[in-house]
Amino acid sequence: MGILKGFLGLQPEPDKERDKDAEPAEPAGLLHGEDEARREHDKSILGDDDGTKEEKLRQLAEKEVQTAAESSLRRLHVLQLGRCPSCGEHLRRHLFASVCEACGWHAFDTPGKGPVRVFLRHENRTIEGDHCYTVKDGTLLVLKDDRVIAKIARAAYDSVEYVWSDSEIEQRRRQIAERMNLVCGWCAATAEPGKEGFHLVHVAFGSTQERYCFCSDDCFEAFRRMYPARVHRNCYERDCDTCELCTKRYVAGSEGMNVIAKDFLTPPRSR
Repeated sequence: MGILKGFLGLQPEPDKERDKDAEPAEPAGLLHGEDEARREHDKSILGDDDGTKEEKLRQLAEKEVQTAAESSLRRLHVLQLGRCPSCGEHLRRHLFASVCEACGWHAFDTPGKGPVRVFLRHENRTIEGDHCYTVKDGTLLVLKDDRVIAKIARAAYDSVEYVWSDSEIEQRRRQIAERMNLVCGWCAATAEPGKEGFHLVHVAFGSTQERYCFCSDDCFEAFRRMYPARVHRNCYERDCDTCELCTKRYVAGSEGMNVIAKDFLTPPRSR
């Protein structure tokens, strides 16, 4: 049968048979036109007709990328634990931004769909694009439809406005809530912010503010009856923004969904 398949051209090729279970190779990154031309020019200088030298250089590049990935992942773990990656102090965490008051380090999300508006300093007009990037010297690159439409020196603009749509804000809130693994403080079921009966409260039974989520009105009321707040604080009814009777762990008041490191940890459940 094998001879017949070979005669009819149905026998699989040796390389394909050997590699059929191998994972597909990742596609190479796209180079811009000028970079591709430089790559071909450098290959001609090396005299690398068979591609041996380029393969060795590619392996070195992969090692550099792996080292950079390890450094980036370590930095992200520091952020997730609520610490500044620059000085190690505590971060002020918000839904779309993190700020270190100690050294000034900060990071923030920008709208994925834009637009962004750049207010020029000496002209009564703005430049609008989909995205903008600030490079080291303060120069601003404004992009629209994946094209750079303006390169603005730091001395030529005053400020940048990021325009958020209500739909994108709501989508980001849902994504963050899903990552936080919110658990009902009474029945330990999953608490979904978008569902009717969801409650988010901040209560300080001791000296420190804590946050609890509840999946329904019944769970919230049962928790309140079991764990009444101290009379002089009245945490269930008081606005946290106007209260100074405990140590705050969350920047906003009881209506906020600001995050700290412990919010990303799912408490172990009894088996």
